[in-house]
Amino acid sequence: MWGKRYLLEVKESDAAPAVELKHQKIHLRVRPGASNEKKQAILEEWYREQLKRAVPSLIARWEPVIGVKVKRFFAQRMKTKWGGCRPDSRSIRLNTDLAKKPPQCLEYILVHEMIHLLEPTHNARFMDLMNQFMPQWRFYRAELNRLPVRHEEWGY
Repeated sequence: MWGKRYLLEVKESDAAPAVELKHQKIHLRVRPGASNEKKQAILEEWYREQLKRAVPSLIARWEPVIGVKVKRFFAQRMKTKWGGCRPDSRSIRLNTDLAKKPPQCLEYILVHEMIHLLEPTHNARFMDLMNQFMPQWRFYRAELNRLPVRHEEWGY
């Protein structure tokens, strides 16, 4: 699912709401008469779950490389940012829209936020650490910056 474009297909059914990925399509099953807000909420939760599955192994891979320990991470809807870090609580927030991007972009944002555990600001030391741990980070940043963080218009 990571980084590919999928066609969204919405089907109304009396069954419980669900999201399934099949053959280049995201199948969204909703109850008859579900509002656009409800459809969006179901999809948003599905994207959150995709991140919750993918991120723990990435954290486990990068913690010994960077030499930090992430206490916890959150996947949430964020309108203007890809991620955030709270060094004091050793927690990282990731935008659920990262589930729609190529996997290396998710990894870049995660590494970026993990480096904030060593250096809270975007100063020269931070840049040196990014260059050390992920030399191609500028490419991934440019890839993410080409598209808006969030697309708010839902046309079902």
